[in-house]
Amino acid sequence: MYTFSSKLKTFSIILMVLGSVGVGIGFMSSHKSFEDVEHLLEAEAHHGGGHGEEASHAAPTHDAHAKASHDDHGKGHGEEVDHGDDHKKHVEHVMHQIHNRPWSALYVAAFFFMMIALGVLAFYAIQIASQAGWSPVLFRVMEGITAYLLPGGLIVLIIAFFADSHLFIWLKEGMTVEGHENYDKLVAGKSGWLNKTGFFIRGLIFLGGWSLYRHFSRKFSIAQDTAEDNSNYKKSFRIAAGFLVFFIYTESMMSWDWIMSVDPHWFSTLFGWYVFASMFVSGITVIGLITLYLKTKGHLEFVNENHLHDVAKFMFAFSIFWTYLWFSQFMLIWYSNIPEEVTYFITRFKDYQLPFLGMVALNFVFPILMLISADYKRVPWFVVMAGLVILFGHYIDIFNMIMPATVGDRWFIGLPEISSIILFAGLFIFVVFTALTKAPLLVKRYPLRKESEEFHY
Repeated sequence: MYTFSSKLKTFSIILMVLGSVGVGIGFMSSHKSFEDVEHLLEAEAHHGGGHGEEASHAAPTHDAHAKASHDDHGKGHGEEVDHGDDHKKHVEHVMHQIHNRPWSALYVAAFFFMMIALGVLAFYAIQIASQAGWSPVLFRVMEGITAYLLPGGLIVLIIAFFADSHLFIWLKEGMTVEGHENYDKLVAGKSGWLNKTGFFIRGLIFLGGWSLYRHFSRKFSIAQDTAEDNSNYKKSFRIAAGFLVFFIYTESMMSWDWIMSVDPHWFSTLFGWYVFASMFVSGITVIGLITLYLKTKGHLEFVNENHLHDVAKFMFAFSIFWTYLWFSQFMLIWYSNIPEEVTYFITRFKDYQLPFLGMVALNFVFPILMLISADYKRVPWFVVMAGLVILFGHYIDIFNMIMPATVGDRWFIGLPEISSIILFAGLFIFVVFTALTKAPLLVKRYPLRKESEEFHY
């Protein structure tokens, strides 16, 4: 049985404490008044523009969407522009972006760690449903990682509930009320789906279904250790097949609700698959990193370089798959050049060029260079280095999905973002390694165990 070392436990608790303090400071420092933001913009303009000049030209974010349709019919062509009113709106717009930042940073980190657990759960189910012979020696590592799914998913929903319109513009007052200053015709047309009640009911259904599968698959896995027949193995196979059907639908809907709806004016039919690729490769990467960590501590002696090679092979393959989906989504939208679609990429090329293009390099170029060789896939430190690059790249991917719609050009990777990562990294380590102590690290009577232990490539 694995024992959660006191050093690692203390480290995870320290991360959670430091992260919580940093998140708290981030929220306090973001509550700037109208006058504070006015002085900030004046200082930026005085020092050569920066955000102060760019903000008025930036692609629409939350508040721009909210007032777009109202402004269209509030002025006639012959009327003089009220510069004082424009200035007030601009300052308020920037003020809202600054207020949104700590909520967005917290949400990005919470979703990132939740999606790792969900990606591992899907990978685990695929291994069982396909009766894979190489992976059973890693099942307990996968089961430990998926223990984070329920608390992590609930945290995402709690953040979404309290963040409200700081994250989701369609929750802003009056968005669906014709005649209201915030009325948005497009959002009103989607209100049958995009409403708070439906959002959280769907979220609980998604999370409930995933957690139920995790509960029963874990139950059957442990029961199989002491069983006299393969009945638990057969049950695991059947529920894995059923779960994968449920997952493929709910993962897409979750992607629409929890990520794509931050910008309700934009949509992509590829988005569900795109998010899936990101969560899948991140989950597989974490399986590899935790496996290598446990091996350095003298555990998992039955895991050999061939298992590591296969994990790294999946990391490489799904990095390529992610790139294929990224390019397909980008190319189709760029080629069709439909205004409401290209806005998504214009915003990212204008205000997020470094993280947007940087994450393509991190998620494609680095895995290609580092993992294309079969020999490199067997070198632990090389796989760890590649894994850390991949995880950072996919955090930036989620960052790029959320931040442009909520904070516009007011983004920065500073205290709110780093503290949020530290907070959830600490919680993730605590939950996962606690779960690893609950059962032996090797499945005992799984029918394919022997094949897995003797696996060679």
